Amino acid sequence: MKNKKKDNRRQYLRNSSLAALSLGIIPSITKSANNTNSTVLCDEITEDYYGQGPFYTVNAPNIQNNQLADTNEAGTKIIISGRVFNLDCSEAIPNTIFDIWQANDAGTYDNSGFNLRGKTVSNSQGFYIFESIKPGLYLNGATYRPSHIHFKITTPLQSPFTTQLYFSGDPYIANDAAASITSGTYDATNRIIPLTANANGDLEGTWDVVISGSGISVGDNNIHLDKGMIYSASPNPFKDRVEIKYGVFQEGKVSVFVYDIHGRVVSQLEKQQLIPEKYEVIWKPESKLPNGHYFIALKINDLQVHYLKVIRKR
Repeated sequence: MKNKKKDNRRQYLRNSSLAALSLGIIPSITKSANNTNSTVLCDEITEDYYGQGPFYTVNAPNIQNNQLADTNEAGTKIIISGRVFNLDCSEAIPNTIFDIWQANDAGTYDNSGFNLRGKTVSNSQGFYIFESIKPGLYLNGATYRPSHIHFKITTPLQSPFTTQLYFSGDPYIANDAAASITSGTYDATNRIIPLTANANGDLEGTWDVVISGSGISVGDNNIHLDKGMIYSASPNPFKDRVEIKYGVFQEGKVSVFVYDIHGRVVSQLEKQQLIPEKYEVIWKPESKLPNGHYFIALKINDLQVHYLKVIRKR
């Protein structure tokens, strides 16, 4: 009977995680490398129909503190983050360069300087993140182009790949020559992402990039809902402490780590053998740890199965 209870609990947790995924509570990452029992996709990034476009400027500077937009930039603040994977999503790719440019809130590009232009790099775990404002609209012929951000993405072993990112619910997507394409070389389907308001009212979106390259192994699958997941980290943003709730779906050696944006481990919160169950752990970072974005990672038997992003803001 005891084993049956464990099996029932494991199934409950498994179902709960799938429900959370369907509600968009956790980042959508991708299919398994061997296509086994996966509910998510691992689709290679596609080019945008408009390519680089006329507004690209070379030699954009590296952005500071993950901020593409200055703090006084007019517009709705957005936070875009994700992870870079190889083509079968078995490896995360560090040191991938994101050369980013976009229009301001009024739909105008800075063509004489580098406002809303800059570069960021995925960290040692393949994660990237930047803050900006939601780009404004501008006329392209007789109609407006949907809000979009341009990217020139370069992995360590590949030439630059240029594309654009769009946002769900934009009324101008349907009639846009690029964003409306749903198949073939320029299929934009997986480059249209939802934006969700966080506790501060800022909009957050997750965009995982699947591209040719090699990096660090993330196991046979890159998201393992049959093994465990992080349910929540709250409050988020936080000041002095954050409560992390997670589930373990199979017995194993469980670790919970906190990484900074550069991929450095700043804290190890858990490391022990655990049975399938729900767990909680508190992270109380040192006062000297700076404000910014951090990633909480859950590992089971040394395999990273899930992560969540948190923001320290004091």
